[in-house]
Amino acid sequence: MTSHWKAAGRFARRHWAILVFLCGILLLAMTTNVLERMVVYFPAKELEGNPSSLGLEYQDLEIVAEDGVRLHGWFVPRPGAQYTLLIFHGNAGNVSHRLGWIRLLRELNTHVMIIDYRGYGRSEGKPFEKGLYLDALAAYGWWKRERAADKSKLILIGESLGGAVAVDLAARVPVDGIVLQATFTTAWDMAKNVMPIGLLQPLTGVRFDSASKIRGIGCPKLFIHGNRDEIVPFRLGRRLFELAAPPKEFYEVPGAGHNDLIDTAGIEYLNRLRSFLEMIGPR
Repeated sequence: MTSHWKAAGRFARRHWAILVFLCGILLLAMTTNVLERMVVYFPAKELEGNPSSLGLEYQDLEIVAEDGVRLHGWFVPRPGAQYTLLIFHGNAGNVSHRLGWIRLLRELNTHVMIIDYRGYGRSEGKPFEKGLYLDALAAYGWWKRERAADKSKLILIGESLGGAVAVDLAARVPVDGIVLQATFTTAWDMAKNVMPIGLLQPLTGVRFDSASKIRGIGCPKLFIHGNRDEIVPFRLGRRLFELAAPPKEFYEVPGAGHNDLIDTAGIEYLNRLRSFLEMIGPR
């Protein structure tokens, strides 16, 4: 074994320049969104149903982002709705894994709109941070062209990673409210909780800096977080709330983790959302 190590050492000394070059090429490849996709996004391409399987009428959406990427989503209408809830989901799965959530939200007498980010479900392309922001802008653009005439108020709902997407959109365009569910302050704050793999975060170039953006958002904000969240620490959700400007409200869900938040909250989840919508007021 010692002889093998000595031979490897001699090879490294003789060819160090080539090894440095190869490492540089590898690092470059890993930092041009490849590493980001490896550690941040977990998309599923196959849809496992649609709103009609729940007895809901819906419209299939085909939206084109500014950079030409074609996105897929759903618009689930509700006659006489005063609000549109635009959902930005978390970093795993696709829209079909949120069907139960969509059905629940319609009980608030709202339209519900949801898109898949690039690389998720039937959306084209591959995900990266700036691309997700473009996807959100494209979704907003569709709503403004096609639905704003009905005067429903637009409320963003961001789940986990989708919270960072919702915050970025709300910092760019006027919306009537934003709900941030089990989300975080910055990508670096999240990375520090998953060491040693978190050390790769600076190499990805990912920021998802909601902490700096939330300060300039003036619309009403509702923060929802389980106090036993095992993925996004409760303190990060609470810290984001503290950084936000009023009006704002924080709803702590006792005993809830990351993926069972809605089930754990039960009927109180809808009650809090309903109160939030009533505070914003109808059209």
